[in-house]
Amino acid sequence: MNFKHLRYFWVVAKAGGVMRAGEQLHTTPQTLSGQIKLFEDWIGHKLFRKVGRRLELTEQGRIALDYAEEIFALGAELETAVRHTRGERRTLEFRVGVADAVAKSVVYQLLEPALEGPEPVRLICHEGKYDDLLARLALHRLDLLIADERVSPKISVRAFSHLLGRSSMSFFCSEALRGQLAGAFPQCLDGMPMLVQSRSSSVRRQLDPWLVRMRLRPRIIGEFDDTALMNAFGREGRGVFMAPSVLEAQIAAQYRVHVLGRVEDLFEEFFAISVERRISHPGVAAITQAARAKLFHA
Repeated sequence: MNFKHLRYFWVVAKAGGVMRAGEQLHTTPQTLSGQIKLFEDWIGHKLFRKVGRRLELTEQGRIALDYAEEIFALGAELETAVRHTRGERRTLEFRVGVADAVAKSVVYQLLEPALEGPEPVRLICHEGKYDDLLARLALHRLDLLIADERVSPKISVRAFSHLLGRSSMSFFCSEALRGQLAGAFPQCLDGMPMLVQSRSSSVRRQLDPWLVRMRLRPRIIGEFDDTALMNAFGREGRGVFMAPSVLEAQIAAQYRVHVLGRVEDLFEEFFAISVERRISHPGVAAITQAARAKLFHA
């Protein structure tokens, strides 16, 4: 691939036309058009279509732009990583993916030790769906993935799951809702409004069969990918909700809610997933050591 052609394409796509791109690149529109034509011939597809006076990306053009964005972003990261003045301490970039099902309060406590090491660290966090982040990890676009499940052996991705810890689940409710509960926990959940994690989370997959075993039928009135949003609804008395017991004191104080009880049969596990069998990245090492020694020690 001629990366000069790729860069010309990228600038034209971002500028929306050859005139503005030519001004940025200090070259003529005719030269740019010729270079773009050579790139299209090489790639085998038209990348732009003319709409009035503007240029619009074709479907293949949008795909090419996505890759170009990543290529030049990596180029900028490379420049930052290797170009530093003599005697200056190099900042270590630590790219972490966070599965959206993982409670962000736990994520903060897991990631904080990475910022306290001897080397300066620039933490770059990406939140998203577990499968999408795992694919980025496999392509070495992430150094680490924090998730609530280990890598399945059915997935053809070379990655290794390092268990950070496990927490039982605690149930919470507001003061107003607590007055409506009848009986002891967990029977008091029967018939009550409840806020739960989405079905993509590992703990939700445990909850449904647990409710059947306990013969409980709460009214599920909300399902959430974002646990912080779920907790906010719980604070306003919209329903009973659950969270990892390691956050019990923090959630009770932050959201002004009461702890109804703790269930050991329901638990959330936290994994650091990396492409390394043996952890060598200093940020990953700091996270795993601190998690096992402090956060999940009990």
